Amino acid sequence: FEVTLVDISEEVLKKAVDSISWSLGKFAEKKTIRDEDAKAALVRIKTDVDLEAAVADADLVVEAVPEKIELKKNIFKRLNGAAPAHAILASNTSSLSITEMASQTDRPDKVIGMHFFSPPVLMTLVEVVRGEGTSDETTDAIVELVKKLGKTPVVVRKDVRGFIVNRVLGAIMNEAFSVVEKGEATIEEVDAAVKYKAGFPLGAFELADMVGLDIMYEVGKIMENAYDNVAKSSPMLKKLVQDGNLGQKSGKGFYDWKVGRPRISFRLAGKFDVNRLYAIATNEAARLINEDVAGPEDIDLAMKLGTGWPTGPCERSDKLGLDVLLGKLKELHAKYGEEMYEPSPLLEEYVKNGWTGKASGRGFYQYG
Repeated sequence: FEVTLVDISEEVLKKAVDSISWSLGKFAEKKTIRDEDAKAALVRIKTDVDLEAAVADADLVVEAVPEKIELKKNIFKRLNGAAPAHAILASNTSSLSITEMASQTDRPDKVIGMHFFSPPVLMTLVEVVRGEGTSDETTDAIVELVKKLGKTPVVVRKDVRGFIVNRVLGAIMNEAFSVVEKGEATIEEVDAAVKYKAGFPLGAFELADMVGLDIMYEVGKIMENAYDNVAKSSPMLKKLVQDGNLGQKSGKGFYDWKVGRPRISFRLAGKFDVNRLYAIATNEAARLINEDVAGPEDIDLAMKLGTGWPTGPCERSDKLGLDVLLGKLKELHAKYGEEMYEPSPLLEEYVKNGWTGKASGRGFYQYG
C-alpha cells in the first residue's frame, strides 16, 4: 500500500523512517523478506507534517497519537474536514471510546478502532472495534484489510473500555498488584507462579515493567473511570510512576533493570495460588460474553495472540472447572467484600445449570 506518515516535525519523521528502515534491514538480513522488497517498501512511504494535505486523497487514515481522548477528538475533527467523504477513519487506541471520536465527525458509520499490538511488525492480532455507529460495510472492509496485512482480526462487537485484551489483562494485573499490596505474596512469588505454574511467557510485574508503568497507569485510570470499583487502579503503580520509575525504559520499575532482566526463581512457583488469577480472568471473560462484546472463541484467540498465553481464559476455565473458579471468586468476595470479586451473573448461571466445563460436557464451550 502507498502510505503517508504524518507527525509533528521533520525531525520526528526522519527518526521514524530511520527506525522503519533499520527494522526492514533486519528482516532482510535474516532472510525473512527479500532485500528488494525491503527497499520497495521504503519507497511506498511518504512523509508529511501537514495533516490536512496528507489525508486529502486517503482511503483510510489510522490515527496513533497518545492515549488522550481530547487530543484524539481534535484529530478526528480535523480528519473529518480534510479526508475524502469515502475515507474510513480508524484509531489505534488501546482502550478509549471509538464512539466519542466518531462524535466529532459527520461519518460515524466510517469510524472504527484498529488496535494493533506492540511490536506491530511481529504481533499478529488486531482488535477491530465497532463504535455505536460503525457500519457493517466499514467493519468488513477493515477485517479484510487486516487479513491482507497478514494479521488476524478479532471483532470487538461493542465499544467498551479496554476492548477484549486490556479488559482481561487489566483485571489480572490489578489482582496481581492487589495481592502484593495486601502483603499476601511478594512480586517474585506472583511472577514465579504466573511463569512456571500457569505457563505464561512473562510474569505479571515483569510484563508491566516491559509495557511501561506510565502506560499501565494511564490505561488503568481509563478503566477505573469506566468501571469504578470493578477496576480500581493500583496505589503502588501510581507511586512508582510519580517517582519516575517507569519500568524497563527508565531502568527501574517493579524490578531493577539496570542489573539486567529479572531472574525469577522456579523455587518460588508454589508460594502463590495461580487459580486466583484464573478466577479473575474467567470472571472478566464471562462479563465480556454477557455484555455481548465477544464470544469465547474470540476472547481466547485475542488473549493468545495479543499476550502470548498458551491457552485462552475460556479454554483454561473449562479445563479447571467453572465451579472451582466460581468458588474461588466467592471466597475472595466473602473475605474482602470488594466489587472486583463479585461473580458475573453468567458464570453463576452456567454453574447453576451444571455447565462446569469439559468434565460436564459444557462450559464456555460445548464438548462432544
